[in-house]
Amino acid sequence: MFQLLFETNTALTEQTGSSTNALWLVGVAFVLVLLVFVVFHRLLRALRRPDLHGLTRERVRTLWKEIEETADNGLIGAKLAVIEADKLLDNALKSLMMPGETMGERLKTAGYKYPQIGRVWGAHRLRNQLVHDTTFEISSRQAKEALHDFREALRLINVMD
Repeated sequence: MFQLLFETNTALTEQTGSSTNALWLVGVAFVLVLLVFVVFHRLLRALRRPDLHGLTRERVRTLWKEIEETADNGLIGAKLAVIEADKLLDNALKSLMMPGETMGERLKTAGYKYPQIGRVWGAHRLRNQLVHDTTFEISSRQAKEALHDFREALRLINVMD
C-alpha cells in the first residue's frame, strides 16, 4: 500500500514537472519569436529609409530642435521658425533627389510617392505670405499648425523620427 502511494505521488510530481518545463519552453519560444519580430521590423524600417544626399538625419533632428526653440521666441520667432521649417523640408526633398526647380515643384513631385505630403501645402503658402507680404501678421496658432505640418511631412518622407 505504501509503495502504491509513493509511486502515485512520484508520477504526479513528474507530470507537474514536465508541464512546468513545457510552459517554460513555450514562454522562451514566445520571447524568441517576439525578439526576432522586433529585429526584423527595425531592419525593414531602416532599409525603407531613403538615402539622403548631403543631409543627415542627425542634422535634420538638430535643425528641427533649433526651429522649435526659435518658435518659442514670440511672433517674430514663430515667423522665422516657419520660414526655417519650410527651408528644412525643401533641403530634405533636395537631398532625396526630388526633381523640381522650386519647393512647390518638388512638393508636387513628392506627392506621387507620398500622397499625404499634400497636407503641407497650407504651411508652405503661409511661408510664402510671410516672405512676400511684409504686412502679413501670423498668429501663434497658425505658426504651431504650420510647424506641426512641416514636422509631419519630414516624418512622412522618413527623414525624421
